[in-house]
Formats: sequence, C-alpha cells, structure tokens
Amino acid sequence: MAILLSFDIDGTLELGDPPGGVTTEMVRKARDVGFIIGSCSDKPLSVQRKIWEDMELTPAFVSAKHQLGKVRRENPADAYYHMGDRDTDYMAAKDNNFGFWWAHEAAEQPWLEFDMNNHEQIPITT
Repeated sequence: MAILLSFDIDGTLELGDPPGGVTTEMVRKARDVGFIIGSCSDKPLSVQRKIWEDMELTPAFVSAKHQLGKVRRENPADAYYHMGDRDTDYMAAKDNNFGFWWAHEAAEQPWLEFDMNNHEQIPITT
C-alpha cells in the first residue's frame, strides 16, 4: 500500500520559519518505513528544495500548497495526508480529499500507528 505524506514547512517542520515540531528524523523515519514524502508549502519551490537538501532527504514532490490536487494526480497512492499549522493547510487538504493533521498532531507522528494494510485505522482531523 502506498501512502503519501505532504508536509507544510513553516510552523510544521523544524526547519520552518517559525520552526514546527516535526523533526527531520521523524520525516526520515516516515520515508524509511515506506511513506511517499514531500512538501506543499507557500514557500517558493526553490526554497522548499533547499530545505529538503538541508535535511539530506529527496522528496517525491515539492509543490505550492494550492496545488495539492496536482500532487494527487501526479503521485499515485492508496491514501493521501497533509499536515500543517494554518487554516489554509486544512482547507487545501479538505478541498483535495487529503486526510489532515494539524502541526501539533503531526509532531506526535500519527502515521507510525498506520497499519499499512488498512489506512482507515489512522485517526485524522475532519
């Protein structure tokens, strides 16, 4: 089962401005256990790529937040989740049929509770 995790940067990732509670190690662990990882942010794509480079990770995608639908179309997966700290993150996720976690929820790594055979078991904000 392929599961995509989309990370906002500012207020969500530790390298954001302001820093969020999701650490580079948490993102690395998500990748290592098989999640498709990338970012959807208001930051320019070049800045997002530099942040991924600083984390020494290669994302499957970097995108503007309002293009979550394009991310979905271009990255086949069985389940899609976005996490962020602002109402715009929540609305972008909702509008594009992504599950959503607020940044403070994401800092608890809810994806690690994932049964890779049954994505319905993950609690998400609705």
